[in-house]
Amino acid sequence: MRKTLVLLVASLLSPLVGAATLDDIRFAELPNQRFEVRLTFNEAPPEPQGYTIETPARIVLDFPDVVSELKERRYPLAFDNGKSALVLTSGDRTRLILNLENLSTYQASVDGNSYVVEVGASQPGAAATPSRTSVTSNAVQTRQASSGQQEVAAIDFRRGDQGEGRIIVDLSSNAISAQMRDTASGLRVRFSDTFIPQALRRRLDVMDFATPVSIISADSDDGDVVLDVSAEGDYDYLAYQTDNRYVISVKPLTPAEKAEQERLFEYTGSRLSFNFQDIEVRAVLQIIADFTELNLVASDTVQGRITLRLDNVPWDQALDMVLKTKGLDKRQVGNVLMVAPAAEIAERERQELSTKRQLEELAPLRTEYIRISYANAQEVFEIAMGGESGSRQSNNQGANYTLLSERGHAVVDERTNSIIVTDTVDRVEAFKRLLQEIDVPIKQVMIEARLVIANKDFREELGVRWGGVGASLGDNALLEIGGSVDGLDSDPGTPFDFIYGGGSMELNENMMVDLGVQNPVGSIAFGLLTDNAFLDLELSAMEYNGYAEIVSQPKVITGDKQQAKISTGSEIPYQEASASGATAASFKEVVLELDVTPQITPDNNIIMDLIIKKDLLAEFNQEFGVPIIDVTRVSTKVLVNDGQTIVLGGIFEMEQLTGVDKVPFLGDIPYLGRLFRRDVVNQEKSELMVFITPRIMSDELTQ
Repeated sequence: MRKTLVLLVASLLSPLVGAATLDDIRFAELPNQRFEVRLTFNEAPPEPQGYTIETPARIVLDFPDVVSELKERRYPLAFDNGKSALVLTSGDRTRLILNLENLSTYQASVDGNSYVVEVGASQPGAAATPSRTSVTSNAVQTRQASSGQQEVAAIDFRRGDQGEGRIIVDLSSNAISAQMRDTASGLRVRFSDTFIPQALRRRLDVMDFATPVSIISADSDDGDVVLDVSAEGDYDYLAYQTDNRYVISVKPLTPAEKAEQERLFEYTGSRLSFNFQDIEVRAVLQIIADFTELNLVASDTVQGRITLRLDNVPWDQALDMVLKTKGLDKRQVGNVLMVAPAAEIAERERQELSTKRQLEELAPLRTEYIRISYANAQEVFEIAMGGESGSRQSNNQGANYTLLSERGHAVVDERTNSIIVTDTVDRVEAFKRLLQEIDVPIKQVMIEARLVIANKDFREELGVRWGGVGASLGDNALLEIGGSVDGLDSDPGTPFDFIYGGGSMELNENMMVDLGVQNPVGSIAFGLLTDNAFLDLELSAMEYNGYAEIVSQPKVITGDKQQAKISTGSEIPYQEASASGATAASFKEVVLELDVTPQITPDNNIIMDLIIKKDLLAEFNQEFGVPIIDVTRVSTKVLVNDGQTIVLGGIFEMEQLTGVDKVPFLGDIPYLGRLFRRDVVNQEKSELMVFITPRIMSDELTQ
C-alpha cells in the first residue's frame, strides 16, 4: 500500500520535477511608444506558443514546462499602449497575458536566461524567431571592450530639482538585463553578462551633492556588473531604462510621505540581513541586541534553534518573526529588552498586578484639599469620576472609569469650589495631575458683527409751467374763468380766473396751469411781452441722487465653546383681542441681536455658530391694528481665521416707479402735449451686507 502511494505521488509530480521556473519579470519604456517585457528564468527559457486577440487587445504567450515563482500575478503598466500584465501558472505551463489599449505588433528574443518581448516593434507581423545565446563565465570575464560585447560605457551622477540623486548608467545595448534589490545600506543593481572597463571600477563619493545618495561603487562579479548605491535617511527610489540608458532616481521623502509609509508599514527599525542555517535562538537575539545597542535579558526557558534567511528587513520586524516562530514575547523598558515565552510574561504581569492591588489595600490613606481655580468643581469632579456625580464610584465588575481606588472617596465643596479627596498617595497624585490638565483658563474670543444697509435713490422730474399777467379786450368787457389744478401747481389749490367785462380782461399772476417742480434745483425761463399779453415759459428739471449707510455694529466677548448673546431694541405695544372678547395690550419685539458660539481650533482658527437678527418697524396695519416688522435674519456656521473679516451674505433689492401727471386732453396731444404734462421716474436700490470679524484675545488681556 505504501509503495502504491509513493508511485501515485511520483506520477503526479513527475511533470514538475524538471520544470523551469520563472523567477523575475521586468518592464521598461522604450522610445516611439514602445515598451519591453523581460522574463528571467532559472535556465534557458523554452520556446513559447503565442497568439493575439483584437478585442480586447491582448498578446498571449504560453511557456511549456514552466512554473512561476513570482509573488504577484497582476502587474499594472504605465505605458501609452500598456494596461496590465498577468502571469498565470496552470498545470505544466505558465501563461503571460499583456493587456493593451490597441493591438500592436511585437518581437521576441532570448537573452541568456531571459526572454524579452518588445511591444510596438517597428516590423509588423508576429513574433520574430528568437535567437539563443549562451556564453560561459570564463569567456565573459576575459572579453574586452573592443570585442563588441555588452558593456557599461559610462556612469554619471546628477542632482535633481527636488533634491533627488540620479545615477545614470550608459549601456552598450538596450538588451542588457538589470536586476535591482534593496540592501541594508541602500540599493544593489546587477547587470547580467556585462563587462565594465577598469576605469569605471571605482568608488564615487557624492555626499556633497546633498541627496540621499552618499557612495556609488561599481565592480565586476562573476561576469556581471554590480552597482552598489549607499543611501541614507528616508527615501524612495525609481528605476527605468530608455534605449541604452539606465537611470536610478533616489528621492528624499517629505514628512507627509514618511508618515504615510509608516502608517502602511509599522516597522521602522534599521534594516539588516540574516542568512543562518540551524542557529540557536539566543544567538540570533544577541545579534539583534548588538545591532540595536540594546541590553538583552533572556529567560532561561528561551531555547531551541532556527533557520533564517532575511534580506534587508527592519530589525524590529526580524525580531517579531523570530519571537512568533518560537512562541516568545518581549517587553522593552528604556534600552533594556526582556525576552521570555509569552505565557511566562503574561503570568509574571498577572502576579505584578495582584501584588500592586494588595499593596493598595494595605497602603495608608491621605486626604487632600484641591482648590479649583478656573473650572467648575462639580463638573471637574464628574469628569475625574467617570461621569458619576456622587461622592465616589466603585470600579468592581467592570464599572466605569475612576481614578480612585476601592478605598478612596471624594466630595465637592461648592462654596469654596474645591474637591476633598481621600485615597492612597499614588491615587491622590494621579487625581491632582488630572485636575492640573483640566483646570486651565479658556481662551476668550471677541466677535464683532457689522450690518450695512446701503441705499441709492434716483428721482427725475420734467415739467412745464405756463403763466399770464393780463390782457385788454376793450371797454365794458369782462370775462371770468376760475378753477384749480391740485397736485400740479406749485401752490396746490390756487384759483385762476379769466374775467371779461366792461371791455377789459384781468388775469391774476400765475393763473395758468402749473406743471413745474416744487423748489427746483435749476430752471430755465423766458418771456414774451406785447401790447395786450404777457407770456412766460419756465422749464425746470431736477435730478436727485442719494446714498446712505445704516450701520449696526454689535460686539460681544465670550469664552471658547461658550454661547453668548447680545441684543438691543424695543417692544411695540398694540391691542389684541382675547378669547373673552375683551382687548389686552400685547408687545412685539423690534431688536438687533447677535447670538454666537465660537470654537477655537488647534491652529488658532475659529468656528462660529451664528444667528444675527435685525428688525425694523415698518408701519401699523390699520385694519388689524398690529405693527408690521421688517425682519432680517442670518443663521450660519463658518470657519474664519483669527482677525479675518468675512462677508456672511447679502440681499439686494431694487424698486423702480415711473409716473406721468398731465392735463386731460391737452397732455395727450402729440408733441404739443409735452407742454401740459410732467414725467416722474423714481428708482430706489437697497443692499444688505453682513460682516463678521472674530479675534482671539491675548492671555494678558484675560488675566
